[in-house]
Amino acid sequence: MYSKEVVVRCESGLHNKQATYFVQKANEFESSIWLESGNRKMNAKSLLGIMSLGIISGSTVTLSAVGTDEEAAVTALDALLQRDVY
Repeated sequence: MYSKEVVVRCESGLHNKQATYFVQKANEFESSIWLESGNRKMNAKSLLGIMSLGIISGSTVTLSAVGTDEEAAVTALDALLQRDVY
């Protein structure tokens, strides 16, 4: 298991387009990937789950992954949380 605590820097947080891109990127990896905010943990490959977390800019979240490409998955998703994707 590989995990990393991340501060969300994208201006829009994880809503609408940003969440869609995040989930699409997560689905490119074989590993099981989780995003944790507060006491809630959601599958990073679930758009509804990610949007239900209500993550805003400045939030601290934990990305974790288990599988063959776990480190690459966490690194790529961390990069998405650092900028707005449009």
